[in-house]
This record gives sequence, structure tokens and C-alpha cells, in this order.
Amino acid sequence: MSDKVVTRFAPSPTGFLHIGGARTALFNWLYAKHTGGVMLLRIEDTDRERSTEAATSAILEGLKWIGLEWDGEPVSQFARAERHREVANELVCAGKAYYCYATPQELEEMREKARAEGRPPRYDSRWRDRDPSEAPAGVKPAIRIKAPQDGETLVRDKVQGDVRFPNKDLDDFIILRSDGNPTYMHAVVVDDHDMGVTHIIRGDDHLTNAARQTIIYEAMGWDVPVMAHIPLIHGADGAKLSKRHGALGVEAYRAMGYLPEALRNYLVRLGWSHGDDEVMSTEDMINWFDIVDVNKGAARFDFAKLEALNGIHMRNSRDEALLDQFLATLPYIESRGAIPLDLTSEQKAKLLAALPGLKERAKTLVELADSAQYLFVARPLALDEKASQILDADARAVIGALLPRFESLEEWSAATTEAAVREHAESSGLKLGKIAQPLRAALTGRSTSPGVFDVLAVLGKDESLGRLRDQAAG
Repeated sequence: MSDKVVTRFAPSPTGFLHIGGARTALFNWLYAKHTGGVMLLRIEDTDRERSTEAATSAILEGLKWIGLEWDGEPVSQFARAERHREVANELVCAGKAYYCYATPQELEEMREKARAEGRPPRYDSRWRDRDPSEAPAGVKPAIRIKAPQDGETLVRDKVQGDVRFPNKDLDDFIILRSDGNPTYMHAVVVDDHDMGVTHIIRGDDHLTNAARQTIIYEAMGWDVPVMAHIPLIHGADGAKLSKRHGALGVEAYRAMGYLPEALRNYLVRLGWSHGDDEVMSTEDMINWFDIVDVNKGAARFDFAKLEALNGIHMRNSRDEALLDQFLATLPYIESRGAIPLDLTSEQKAKLLAALPGLKERAKTLVELADSAQYLFVARPLALDEKASQILDADARAVIGALLPRFESLEEWSAATTEAAVREHAESSGLKLGKIAQPLRAALTGRSTSPGVFDVLAVLGKDESLGRLRDQAAG
């Protein structure tokens, strides 16, 4: 076995890259990075009826978006079927596997008999030691592995510990079907061996498969990779993760406005931790991650925690970097409202100037898009219900009285507009809030926004005065 760690992510292209798959990919990627190894990608597309090119593209796109680049070219399992057949025939020649001529009807009778006797259905090994000369005419055989019939198969697992499987429960399973197609169980072993995979990190729903795959490795005299079966993700209520919990494709998280680095940070904490650290950079994760520290128990997916963590990552982002991510995400945000997809350089500059105030209040890029609407709406502004209530006759009069002070300002900034409002409050005997609230409603059409003086600065003097005059005039 190679000294270099080689992990692999091996999704089936029957749908999008869902969140559980993304975490499995992340753990493989982090362990490879942590050890100075590589992560390979294999598309397990042997199920020809359900595998689609669209799903393969979606998986590759999802991995790229979340920032998990693989090494080398993706490998197609289906394209390697000839090699799988070759190894199955090698096992027959070595006496480690055999041709089985049992018919579907015979197999059904075995199952029924086992059920009647209260046993789990198992193949009864009837062709294990028979001479192929007894083969019925015209029946194409499957190839079955000669599994050990007594004792146990041991899976030494880095997460689950030593797991023992009685060999009597594993039976002589099929490695090559009668139509010449390899089974998943067999193809995975041949591929992992040929790709030089040293560490298999995958969901613990594959733990029983690990025992059967170990039998194939040992029959071929190949090294068994290090196994690590990670717990599945459950919903916040403890039930198996479903779509209502968040078992969506990663592209749905992009459309919901999550940052890739925040999603990586959240996913790594599902089943693994580093002390009390909650917020981690990618460099932190690579430095700290080790597969032996993964918990055995199922982790719970919680949208509220993901959202809070995303908000922290947004606030910690440099404004230029956050703007780039926002613009890249904008086409996927359905509720982008008045924000055009092709912003002018002037509009980008305005958005960049507004970001410090916007990102303080937003937990997702969707919320950021919503609170940035005021920058792009056309005059006269449509007011929401609360803004309409705020802008009664008295409020409009307050704005009208303030306008001359704003108009006389030679320098327009958050500081100079705030000073003008404070002077007006003092001379008119009004509380600051009685002026700031109408200003906010008139400038943004809403009752909530970033700081009103930041809004004035970002909009600039001409646009701010235009919006205020619209409302003062009633």
C-alpha cells in the first residue's frame, strides 16, 4: 500500500449532490489535505437506468461550488466493467469464486423456505462445490464469491472501532451477474484497489458492505484499505434526514444564500469537533481534522445554527470578497427584486460602499439582497406598509423642515449628515428618533435598514435629496 494517503469520493449520479454526500466528500478532502495526500473522484454510474449525465454534472458543479476540488480526472465505474469481469474470472480460476446456475425460481424457493423457518434469506451455496459439468443447458451462470463459512470477518474501523461479522450471515454473494455485469460490491473493491485508495471514508450505512468487500480483498490477496464509517446526519428532531430537514442538493443552499466556506464550516462540525471551536477557517479545518476524532453517534442538522454561522462568516468576510460572492450568487437568488444581474461599475461601487452596513444585519446573501433593494429601486419609492404608517403628515413636515440643512451641505458624508440632523433635533426640540425614522422610511421605503446616515452617504447627495423631496411633497 502506498505511503501517501489516497481517499476517494464515489457518488452515484442518480440525483444532486445532497448534503450528506457533501459532508462525506468534505471529510475525505480534509483528511487528504491534512495528511498531504490526494482525494480522487469516482462516479458510480453502473446503474444505467437511474444514472444521468445531468446528475453527474450537478455533482461536479456542487463539489466545485462548495470548494472541494478533486485530484486527477473523475473515473467512471461503468467504463471499467471489463476490468471487473476480468477480476471475477481470476477469482474463479483461483478457486475463490464459482459459477452459480441457480434459477430465479430456485432462489425464490430458498427465500421462502428461510422465511418459513424464521431465518434471514440466504443463498444455500448449492453450486459451491458442484462440478460445472452438471450445469443445466442454456443457463447463463452468475459468479459468486466463496465466502468463509465459519468464524467471522473483522472490520477494523477508525470511527466505529473493531466490528465483527459472523461469516454465516454473509453468504456466497454474487460478484458478477448472469448478464455479465458486475455487482456494486465487486466493482467498488476492484476500483478502489486499482485507484490505489488507502483510506475509505463513507457513511456507516456501508458498514455491512465493508465486511463483504473485505472478503473480496482477501480472496485477491490485496491490502484492505483503512476503513472509516462516519455516522449519518439526522434532522433536528433526531429522525433520519429528509428533505423537510434540509436533505437538499448543495445547489439549493447556494440559492438560499449560504457561503461555501460557512457551509463547509457547518458540515465539518456535524460529527466532528475541535474543542469548543465553532467558527473555523478552511486552514483551521485542514490543520485540525483527523478521522479518528469523528463521533460514532448521528449528528443533527439544524438550519438555525447554519444560518447563525453563515452570518458570522459574512461579517468576517472582506467587503470585496463578499461582493464577489454576492454577484456570483445573484443569478440563483429568485427573490433578488430590483437588483439587476448585470450591475454597472457605478452600481457595484455603491453596493460595495453599502456592504459594511448591510452585512451587519444579514445572515444570508438572500437577506443581503433584500436589504440592498433600496440602492436599486427607482423613484418615487414604493413604501411598504410600516413605512407608509411612519410617513404621516407630521413626519413629512419633519423631512421638509430638514431639507434646507441637507441642501446647504458642501461635503456629503455619514458624519456631516448626522451633524446636520443633530443640529436640527436640537433647534426644533425633536428627539433624534423622530427624525431618523421618517428619514429611513423616505430613503429606503422600509422601516428597517442599515444606519440611516450610512444610507445617506451611500445613496449620495442628489439621490438622497430627490427621495426626500418626493416624500416631503407628499
